[in-house]
Amino acid sequence: MAGLRLDAIGHRLLAPVDLTLAAGELVFLSGPSGSGKSLLLRAVADLDPNTGEVWLGDAARSSMAPPHWRRRVGLLPAESFWWAESVGEHFPVAKTATASATAAILGWLDQLGFGADVLNWSIARLSTGERQRLSLIRLLTQQPEALLLDEATANLDPLGRDRVETLIDTYRRNARAAVLWVSHDPEQRRRLAATSGGRCFVIRDGHLEPES
Repeated sequence: MAGLRLDAIGHRLLAPVDLTLAAGELVFLSGPSGSGKSLLLRAVADLDPNTGEVWLGDAARSSMAPPHWRRRVGLLPAESFWWAESVGEHFPVAKTATASATAAILGWLDQLGFGADVLNWSIARLSTGERQRLSLIRLLTQQPEALLLDEATANLDPLGRDRVETLIDTYRRNARAAVLWVSHDPEQRRRLAATSGGRCFVIRDGHLEPES
């Protein structure tokens, strides 16, 4: 699987960022609110105007159509978006998915504390934490080769946080996916970086620095 490389990625609020993630590597980003963490993820996903280039292995972002890039480099925003009335309309279960893909989705639902009946639920009945967990599963159905995670566990109780951390770690290892994860939780960053051999960086005054 390919790693992720940022070459001079930036915009008006960020100095150019150079960062390389190996395949399967976990890298954390932190920094004060408004420092540009989410903006950096959106720049990597090519959702906002930016400078520089991003590489997935030997493939340049500029060589791909944006929808194709965003399937391979998947962004989980801090606030999830839903466009249909029911949960199941956002998942290809029993419609276009293969049997193995459907089994994977149902397995992820179980890992995050949901039964298959959640696919029949209305989006309106979901709590913020439930939406956050389901949006992660929705992202993983695309089988991205790299993950950009913006506060993936911010709205979860300890059990939900542990379940999400475990799912992300399992996906990272099995898919050899590079993971760039924004987290305000210093304990989470230290713990997961230590167990995964990952690295931690902080954005200060628009510049990316190793976290001390």
